[in-house]
Amino acid sequence: MSHKPTVIVSSQRTSYIRDDASSGILGVNEFSNKNIWKALVAECLGTFVLVLIGTGSCINMGEPTTDVVPYVRIGFTFGLTIATLAQAIGHISGCHINPAVTFSLLLTGDIKLAKAICYVIVQCVGAIGGSGLLKLIVPDSRVGGFGVTAIGDKEMTAVQGMLMEAVLTFLLIFVIHGVCDSYRKDVKGSAPLAIGLAAAAAHFCGIQYTGSSINPARSFGPAVIMNSWVDHWIYWVGPLLGAAVAAAFYRLLFKVHKEESYDL
Repeated sequence: MSHKPTVIVSSQRTSYIRDDASSGILGVNEFSNKNIWKALVAECLGTFVLVLIGTGSCINMGEPTTDVVPYVRIGFTFGLTIATLAQAIGHISGCHINPAVTFSLLLTGDIKLAKAICYVIVQCVGAIGGSGLLKLIVPDSRVGGFGVTAIGDKEMTAVQGMLMEAVLTFLLIFVIHGVCDSYRKDVKGSAPLAIGLAAAAAHFCGIQYTGSSINPARSFGPAVIMNSWVDHWIYWVGPLLGAAVAAAFYRLLFKVHKEESYDL
């Protein structure tokens, strides 16, 4: 009896590795599995909710309207939304809800190219949908900046903003790689909560600099609805750069391998 779970887990892990290897670089054969379509719907819905709820917290509905940015409200809204979504749909799609996360997992070989491309597409569609619905809900007099991410200081350059986005995204995705490492046995707490807290910390620091996007889709949705594209490139280049560096660091230096698996 004590050996049965080990045999089952080992069998599942072997099967998973074999399926990945047989799918090649593109992984097109994954689309013959009906679960991939559930995953795409989950990614679209998850990003829809994240952008709707997250950017909704950026809009000031109080009286009178002020220029004070509610850092704490925004930070915790994004962090808690990400944590709860990870708990809700993580078993279906992995709850990337962020092209930077998908890109990082593509670089580490945890997702195939075809699936990654489809993930990014549905994430962007979901982000546009979330922003579109929020625009219908919010009175025109309260729209304001509508959660469009922008550099917060006139003296800050676009390159500086891009670097800040890269650093903030590195934090988020490095944590994701760490808490989701399949061979770690020392993680006792909640992985979704750790990821949500990392997102909240990034927002507490980064809102004053760049709006703390750390998610190209999160910036893309409001930009489409408001037709606002000033310095929009930094919200793609920065997060993707941070995602690539996080993937390299964790994969090359910190990833736990099967033979190194241990309890701390």
